[in-house]
This record gives sequence, C-alpha cells and structure tokens, in this order.
Amino acid sequence: MSEFWPTELKVSKDRRQLSVAFDDGTSFALPAEMLRVLSPSAEVKGHGPGQEVTVPGKRNVSITAVHPTGNYAVRIAFDDGHDSGIFTWSYLRELGQKGGELFAEYERKLSEKALSRDGL
Repeated sequence: MSEFWPTELKVSKDRRQLSVAFDDGTSFALPAEMLRVLSPSAEVKGHGPGQEVTVPGKRNVSITAVHPTGNYAVRIAFDDGHDSGIFTWSYLRELGQKGGELFAEYERKLSEKALSRDGL
C-alpha cells in the first residue's frame, strides 16, 4: 500500500498527458508515451526477469481512459489498444520522480535495437 495518496488525476485535453497530484503537495505531469512504454503490464514487463519488451513507435500515443482499480491503482487505456497496465499510486509517483532517467534508459534500448519512437 502506498504511503502517498493521489488527490487528483487529470488527463490533458489533447490526451497526451496525465497530471497526478499527491496529498503531500507533490505533482507530476506524466507523458502518455512514457506511461505506455513503461507500462507495468506483462506485455511490457514480461512474466519474469529478462522478459522485458522495448516497445517502439509510441511517440504519438494518447490516453483514452483511466479506470480506478480498487483503492490502490488505475488502469490506463491507450489509443493503440493497450489497456492491461495497472499503475499503482507508488508506481505513478516513481514515474514522476524518476521518469526522466527511466525514459532515457528506454531510448537507449531503442537505439541498441535499431528501433524508433516513431516506429520500427
């Protein structure tokens, strides 16, 4: 269970960003592309160590829906059909705090695999 609770979740009008505010006063603007490519789903993370997938071509992905999941998370649906990631409050906060470095690592992996944010 998270020690921090969200006080607001808001999808931007262009559907390319999720704003999250927490009860300690911190807030983050999380790009849809980052949420999609760093999704905690089995499709992206795999079912065990070493099974992670580097997902290319999601630069223009948008958020279509945010569904509450219990009192601990949300499930985010994207316009590419992906909707199986359960984003806990702790994970959303981690993405807010470390998203820059996590996304830089994602971009490094894309480069290593000769993939692109715009497609294969």
